[in-house]
Formats: sequence, C-alpha cells, structure tokens
Amino acid sequence: MNTQVKTKPFELKGIHFKTGEPVVVEITNGRISRIIQKGGTKENLPLIAPGLLDLQVNGYGGLDFNTLPLADGLVEKITTSLWGKGVTSYFPTVITNRDDLIEQVLHSISEVCMTERNVGRGIAGIHLEGPFISPDDGPRGAHPKKYVKAPDWSLFQRWQEVAGGRIKIVTLSPEWPGAPEFISKCVESGVVVSIGHTSATGEQIQAAVDAGARMSTHLGNGAHPILPRHPNYIWEQLSRDSLWATVIADGFHLPKSALKVILRVKGERVMLVSDAVSLSGMPPGQYDLHIGGKVVLTPEGKLHLADHPNLLAGSALTLIHGIEHLVKSGLASLSEAWEMASVRPSRLIGLPAKDGLKAGIPADLVVFSPNGWKIDILETYKDGVLVYSKNKK
Repeated sequence: MNTQVKTKPFELKGIHFKTGEPVVVEITNGRISRIIQKGGTKENLPLIAPGLLDLQVNGYGGLDFNTLPLADGLVEKITTSLWGKGVTSYFPTVITNRDDLIEQVLHSISEVCMTERNVGRGIAGIHLEGPFISPDDGPRGAHPKKYVKAPDWSLFQRWQEVAGGRIKIVTLSPEWPGAPEFISKCVESGVVVSIGHTSATGEQIQAAVDAGARMSTHLGNGAHPILPRHPNYIWEQLSRDSLWATVIADGFHLPKSALKVILRVKGERVMLVSDAVSLSGMPPGQYDLHIGGKVVLTPEGKLHLADHPNLLAGSALTLIHGIEHLVKSGLASLSEAWEMASVRPSRLIGLPAKDGLKAGIPADLVVFSPNGWKIDILETYKDGVLVYSKNKK
C-alpha cells in the first residue's frame, strides 16, 4: 500500500527521544525529509519519537474485534482512539473461535482496510492468536477449549486469502504433531510465527525455532499457575537466543522480578505489547464480558474476575502505561522503554521505523511531554498528518 501523503512541508521542533538533543524534524509529503541537530536550550521543548507499534490489540473503548457482527465503525473508532495514545500502527488480534467466525472477523477487518484509507494506514497487519494453541487449562488462557485445534495449513491459507494477505503474525503452540511443517510454510509465506499459549517440551520448542519461529507471545503469561522448577517452557523460550519476546508490562501481568529477568536475558529482543481487551479505555467499574463473565476494572487499571480478585481477566492498559511502568520501576530508561514499543517491533516485522527516527521514512511520530515517569501525549502524526492533538479534542 502506498502511504505517501501529499502535504505541505512543515517542521517539528523538540528533543530527540534517544539522543536527548534539540532537533528540527522536517516533514515533506508524509515523510521525514531531514533531521537537523540544533543547539540551544532544551527548556520547554517536548520530545519527538517514533509512533508506537502494538502487535496485540483485542479491542478498546468497549469495542471488541472478536465479537460478531463487528459494530459499525469499530475498526475506525479503535484506530483513532489509539492514535490518541501514541499508537500509530497496530495489529488487530483475532483469537480462538469457530472457523467460520474467525473467517468473518478477518473478512470484516480486511474490507475496512480496503475501503477506509485512513483506517487502513493504522493497521500494520493482523495477529492470529489461536486456534492452534494448547488445549490445556492454564496455557490456553481465556481461549474457548472447544475451538482449539492442531495447525491446519489449508485452513490457514483460506483465512489468509479472506484477509487479503494481512495475517502477519500467528501465535501457536508447537506441541502439536506437524507443527514444524506448518511453521515452515508460514515462514516461507512471510508470516512471523510466535510461540504462545503453550505447554510444549524443550524439544518441541527447539523444533519450532529450527523451523523458523521467531517470537514468544506475552512471555510469562498464558501458562500453568504452577510449573516444574526445570525444565519448563518459560525457561526453554528464555534460553533460545533467536526468539524475540513480547511482554505485558502493565504492572499486573508480570512481577517486577520476572520483567527484570526477561529484560536482562533477551536484551534488544524484548518488545512491549498491550494485549488490550475491549475494556481498555473504559471507566472503572463492574462489567459483563462474553469471555470471562463478570469482571471488575479497578481505578488503577487492573482487570480481574469479580469473584476472584487475584485472577486477571485480561489487560486494560495501553502501551504508554507499559512504558511508564518500566520507567517508574527503574527497569529501563524512557528511551529504552519507548524503543521496546516502537523501534524493536518495527525491526521484527520489517517496518520503516526499524532504525528509529531517520530521514526518508514515513512520518509516524509522537510529540510528548514527560513528567517524571508519566507521559503526556501532545500530538500524534500518521504519514505526516496530524491525527491527534491534545489541544484539539
């Protein structure tokens, strides 16, 4: 898709999110034409950074990608809402369901991408999370067991055709016979395969890596509550240097100690995801979900089962909250945490922002002001077009 947009040239003045130095970012026809290093004071200047890329979004603002029929304007509403959270690109995530319902969701998302250009520019691909996952309680998470199945290449091809080739990530468990062959075919077709919702053995995980699996989905979650000391599938994925890992760093899904270990072991291959469900962006209170039943969303953003406060019912926070949590916890600097949610996922997927702020790439940019560990989004640009402004709500 050609994303070049004809716009008048303009400049953004601020502080480079990574170098900490004043810069002027020149934008022409939707792309960064030049970045000029400027001297002088940094006082009162906002930061300029690449737009955030969320690899896993189930819904937002009371809207759910997995509830059919999709509400009118659902994709557009979620896309524009996420622009207000600094997310310039994201992956609608389709989870385990009946085959024909998955097909309907994929068709609906694809159709909107083709007919609504502005919305299509915000969707980098589709993440298929299931149904080729573990049937076991714990690793399966909230995915309905009756629809879980072994990887099926013919079925996936049919879904990919309906999606217009937009399925770019598949989360599966390599515990199924035939999984390596399925993974190889996905990789050959340009799809990133991620290990997740799994109870696979070390040998099965290694076979998946050998076949081309490149990522672990929300590592440390979607697992049994109690695991063998060793070996177990979390250690096994941590030890595979070639696997990238996504984490939900909302302060609820993983304790600080687990986040610290994953960050130290995986280094430059750690990425943040929100894994946001439909209640993300909604006010605190009690809700009734089609998956999970009665749940409570606390003022702090924790989403848990109404009858079991210690059992999470999904993620209700955005990537910004993950960045803030890492900074507040002292686990990463602001620039490092921001890269985990922008540059690094772009690098894995192969998007232009893989090298950070650079001349020649689409001007997907966020202008923000940090206040301690808190982040205040001021403006968001998609292909050089202002799509969110705090002062123009």
